[in-house]
Amino acid sequence: MPLLSTFRFPLRFLSLACAALVTGCGSVSDTMPGLERSGASFTPNDFDSSSTHMRHIAASQERTCEAARRALLSQGYLVNTATRELVAGRKYYQPHPDIHYEVEMRVVCAPEGAQDERTSAFASALQDRYVIKKVNNSASLGVGGIGSVSLPFSATDDTLVKVGSETISDAQFYERFFQLFERYVRVMPAPQATAVQSVPLQEREAVEQAQ
Repeated sequence: MPLLSTFRFPLRFLSLACAALVTGCGSVSDTMPGLERSGASFTPNDFDSSSTHMRHIAASQERTCEAARRALLSQGYLVNTATRELVAGRKYYQPHPDIHYEVEMRVVCAPEGAQDERTSAFASALQDRYVIKKVNNSASLGVGGIGSVSLPFSATDDTLVKVGSETISDAQFYERFFQLFERYVRVMPAPQATAVQSVPLQEREAVEQAQ
């Protein structure tokens, strides 16, 4: 009896500690990193400018797309699509031995008017990011009557893994592209927005009464 009474309190304390541990594991703390309930919020800033990706070209649709093809070729892009309506090319970058970038440039040529003397050129670029990851491969040997036997030898292979994709939104990137465009066709200046002056209410009423 004395021995049991000696261990009675520690056993009771241990049971209470286990119950508290189970209760704590049932709910995840909201302050733990990477477990946000709402997730990462993102709001694109599109539709705030019409001059970043588009220019008016004083040339036909076919000449505009041909100029886009020549512009991409002059910068080392591999052009894989070239029609009178669409030109697409890719270029590869390796700023770091373990990081690779792939940029795909697309230019859509839309005619304006029935005379085919003006064209709207729409340019957009997609950037994909890749990293090199090592993959372990274990060697195996086939033995007749037994099957495959794994050997304690392993090798690592370098594999490119895509980790991100994003449309390039840098206005200077497209500005430099359209400046290069002017070597082959004439890019028309973007129209300037006219300022609208507000007329006071009393002056508008006086004009309406006079009419």
